[in-house]
Amino acid sequence: MISIKNDKDIEKMAKAGSIVSEALKLMESMIKVGISTMQLNDEAEKFILSKGAIPSFKNYNGYKFASCMSVDDVVVHGFPSNRLLEEGEILSIDIGAKILGFHADAARTFAVGKISRQKQRLIDVTKQSFFEGLKECKEGARLGDMAFAIQHYVESHGFSVVRSMCGHGIGKKLHEDPQVLNYGQKNTGIKLKNGYALAIEPMVNLGEHEVYTDIDGWACRTKDGLPSAHYENTVIVTKDAPIILTI
Repeated sequence: MISIKNDKDIEKMAKAGSIVSEALKLMESMIKVGISTMQLNDEAEKFILSKGAIPSFKNYNGYKFASCMSVDDVVVHGFPSNRLLEEGEILSIDIGAKILGFHADAARTFAVGKISRQKQRLIDVTKQSFFEGLKECKEGARLGDMAFAIQHYVESHGFSVVRSMCGHGIGKKLHEDPQVLNYGQKNTGIKLKNGYALAIEPMVNLGEHEVYTDIDGWACRTKDGLPSAHYENTVIVTKDAPIILTI
């Protein structure tokens, strides 16, 4: 069952969303060659706690960290580590926060130093694919309309959409119904309603869409070893334009 968020719920989620957005801005300001993803994770956790919130990911299904730090061919769910970031890599950071009983969740992909034009284009297309999908995120539209828009935009630029991972509903729980796919057909899927809260998160590969789970049981990697990018926001469906809580 998909929960409908009322104005009070949305106000609480907006508070969580603001914390997530600020945490990602802090991460962006800290990223440089020679810093470790564990350092970034620790600072993100400190920031979230300082705002009176708790990290949504920590201890979720046994996950041990406050964030996911995914480098180059890691699509999502990468563990923070003490390995130092290197020039030319890209880093996807996924962060969630819970406050007043509600979650918000967002992700961005950042450049480490100077990156190739190809990697920058991957980041840009991934981000824009979110906004292409968002055009179809309104009451009465179907989930498939949004999924089709994301997939069409990505593939028209020569990249591929990850199909074994998807977005999700969000609210009192980090993951709620419905699943929010990034590929599909128009006029399919459930109809969106005013008050739905969705974490919309295109994951886009430079090469083929196939992925696998690493030996640690968490990190999702591209099968061909090529880079992947991730862009996510928590969004509220309304009768008019959707509300983005994490920007």
